[in-house]
Amino acid sequence: MYRIIGADGKEYGPISGDGLRRWIAENRVNGQTMAQAEGTPGWRPLSAFPEFATLASPPPIHAAPATFPAEGAHPLKNSPMAVAGLVCSLLGLVCCGGGLFSALGLIFSIIGLNEIKRNPRQFTGSSLAVAGIILGILGVLLILLFFVSGLGGGLLRGWRHHRFVL
Repeated sequence: MYRIIGADGKEYGPISGDGLRRWIAENRVNGQTMAQAEGTPGWRPLSAFPEFATLASPPPIHAAPATFPAEGAHPLKNSPMAVAGLVCSLLGLVCCGGGLFSALGLIFSIIGLNEIKRNPRQFTGSSLAVAGIILGILGVLLILLFFVSGLGGGLLRGWRHHRFVL
């Protein structure tokens, strides 16, 4: 069994020799990848191990650095709060109850962005959250502009008139 240090500086393993051979074939590790065999004290390049000396060659110049998901890790998914924030913000721009939806979209998007920042290995979708924040702010500003310009004031005066008439 072996442990390796990935391009991201994190330790991965234990992994079997067959697993390492598979990673070599997939260009996820190379001869310069630092490795440690189980029961040995130090780290050394993978090419220093006799069993990998012929298999581990340097990566092509154009190859991107390898990253390694943790064993059994689940793929990233969009933050549900970021998605809900974007949907509510969009509804706020096209629906008559826009102020409520825009405010909810703004709140959900901020919560979603914080969720993504706290759990970057579990959630993605920061662009969705940022779009939800921008659209939520735009929706709230449009509603405020609507009332400040007097268009909303007419609606309120009519509501007050009916209220006092009753």
